[in-house]
Amino acid sequence: MSTFTIRLPDDTAERLKTLARSRKLSVSKLIEELSIQAITAADGDVRFKALAARGDAGQALSILDRLDANGTASR
Repeated sequence: MSTFTIRLPDDTAERLKTLARSRKLSVSKLIEELSIQAITAADGDVRFKALAARGDAGQALSILDRLDANGTASR
């Protein structure tokens, strides 16, 4: 496990402490959970961009058109 020292404005630090208390967590655990959420979102973005780069826009539009024709989706 690593230890980080971060500098935050006093008001931000106090708000984090308040948020942690309201969730019945330590500030350390709150920062860990928020970090995991940020990393997960970033990983999803990278994965989406990689899939989009391999995708075929024409094929995707064709699928949407077929769905539109069946009345199950709209663009």
